[in-house]
Amino acid sequence: PHSKLSFSVCEAALQQLTRFHLLQAQTPQLAKTLVMGQGLAVLICGTAISSQYLAADFQVDTPMLQSFLNYLLLCSTYTSMLLCRTGDGNILQILKRRGWKYLLLGLVDVEANYTVVKAYQYTTITSVQMLDSFVIPVLMLLSWWILKTRYRPVHYLAVCVCLLGVGTMVGADLLAGRDPGSSSNILLGDGLVLLSATLYAVSNVSQEYTVKNLSREEFLGMVGLFGAIISSVQMVVLERQEISAIVWSWEVGLLFSAYALCMYGLYSCMPVVIQRTSATSVNLSLLTADIFSLFCGIFLFQYNFSGLYLLSLVVILIGFIAFNAVPTPAAPPSSPPSSPPSSLCEEGGAGDGREDGEQGEREQRGKDTRL
Repeated sequence: PHSKLSFSVCEAALQQLTRFHLLQAQTPQLAKTLVMGQGLAVLICGTAISSQYLAADFQVDTPMLQSFLNYLLLCSTYTSMLLCRTGDGNILQILKRRGWKYLLLGLVDVEANYTVVKAYQYTTITSVQMLDSFVIPVLMLLSWWILKTRYRPVHYLAVCVCLLGVGTMVGADLLAGRDPGSSSNILLGDGLVLLSATLYAVSNVSQEYTVKNLSREEFLGMVGLFGAIISSVQMVVLERQEISAIVWSWEVGLLFSAYALCMYGLYSCMPVVIQRTSATSVNLSLLTADIFSLFCGIFLFQYNFSGLYLLSLVVILIGFIAFNAVPTPAAPPSSPPSSPPSSLCEEGGAGDGREDGEQGEREQRGKDTRL
């Protein structure tokens, strides 16, 4: 009994030591993921600040024009890369095989950006912040269905912690008296936010599948190409009067450039982070973007400060770290069919020949022994 007890104690200690070493091994990767995710949040903060200045100081409200500049930069960079490729990675081959899929994906991405900006005309910032987090459960559902990602209880708990942080941020906004925005048609505005969150989830899951199975350049090149075409058409149809009314100056040009560069950096870097983690993890890290915008607004737009902002930042980061500390395994592959693939058959055929030869040698030795 003493030996069994000592063995069980040693086994438990060995398991704890192994887990400790695994946690140590994951710490640099987790820190890198945290830094990259918050870098994306800072880029979103840059787009929010430049848009705020354009709307508040220069009365510029042209979300399609701003999106078009981003897609134009993506097209000039990554679509040009695809044009220079040869073989299966050439843009003509991609358009022939998957062109219609990227057309739909470009439409989804453009409308996701447009609907969330349009929602501010009908509902309040508080509603947008709360309902925009709807992208997280939709992402998890689509990842489970399409990407076969299997979440563990700790992941659901971590998501709940992050959403609690969002609720804390919204509460801080209400206490600080920061709830500007239109409330002319709240139901329509809330519906636009939910639609935008769903479209963003579809776009991000498609992005994760593409960058992990094809290439980052293909995704950005195709989204840039079709996004530029769709946004230019929508811009001409919907924003002709707003664009003609812009009073151009170097400040307006600088703000447009800042917005386009921040969005270009966000689109270029997000596939890298998604490839290392997942679309759900990236969107959890982006929940802190509103908090960074609030911190900047305290100095730039004289927002009222509340200590709950710091608390919400800490809560969201804790949930993000907890989500990424435990890997999300994919579903086990389904059982193969009765007839194996041709490559396996060829390998199996070579192996069967060797096994037949070995079996013949064993039978011959058995005959010699009996003789």
